[in-house]
Amino acid sequence: MQHPEALTDLDVASTTKSVTKKLPEVTLAFWIMKIAATTLGETAGDLFAQTLKLGYFLTTIALFLIFVVTLVVQLRSRRYNPFFYWTVILSTSMAGTTMSDFMNRDASTKYLSSGATSLGWGPQGLGLGYPAGAAILISILLVVFAVWRLSGMTFQIRDIVTFRGEALFWSAILVSNTLGTSMGDFLSDSSGLGYAGGALLVTGALAVLAVLMKVPTVPNVLLFWIAFVLTRPLGATAGDLLTKPVAKGGLNLGTAGSSAVLLAVLLALMAYAQVRERRAPAVQPTERKG
Repeated sequence: MQHPEALTDLDVASTTKSVTKKLPEVTLAFWIMKIAATTLGETAGDLFAQTLKLGYFLTTIALFLIFVVTLVVQLRSRRYNPFFYWTVILSTSMAGTTMSDFMNRDASTKYLSSGATSLGWGPQGLGLGYPAGAAILISILLVVFAVWRLSGMTFQIRDIVTFRGEALFWSAILVSNTLGTSMGDFLSDSSGLGYAGGALLVTGALAVLAVLMKVPTVPNVLLFWIAFVLTRPLGATAGDLLTKPVAKGGLNLGTAGSSAVLLAVLLALMAYAQVRERRAPAVQPTERKG
């Protein structure tokens, strides 16, 4: 395992600093939990915005505030806690769902259920469309990565040990989940592939990335972030497959029922991760010279 890069935050200006892991190892279990969390983020976001008819505007504000609260808990934690970490991932997935919908959709009949003329209070959406929305989100994500690069902080999430590095990480997560939602909705609604076809396409792309991880010349950090973005459209298309009517190619399980099942699965995975974390051998803190 590579050593973390030299810490530059003000809180490590003292002569020594104990470094404790705040983020998880990237394993197969990590990706399974990521897909479960992003699929739940899709169904839960649609539950609040569409099923409960709160609308994209109000739901986006509420879910963004939830994201801020969960992020503060994660940032204040002194070490990696699976419940804290995956709760933030879930909150970014839910917020990303409604943020994407608010950017890309509007009050036209294309996006509203039959007979409906509005959805919730406030603006119905900006109506930018998926291509324009994706272009904006890609630009924002590139800016985040540029700032991250210029800061000198590591892109290896296993080596992120400072507040600033973690803040950059979570900024990229929120934007990438929103971007992934836009990509997933485009595949489901506009590409002609349908929900199952979109999910299969993303699964195939992820399989290619898994093969490329064995190629020494391809940076694993780059593959990680591409995979992280792509697991979001997989969750979006899988969520749509579960919740949308049979006439539209879905299974019509509903947002409430699907969200309840996915939440139970995610909680079980989080509990398993917590047990494994407690059973893991204690890691001695690393002493850092100032």
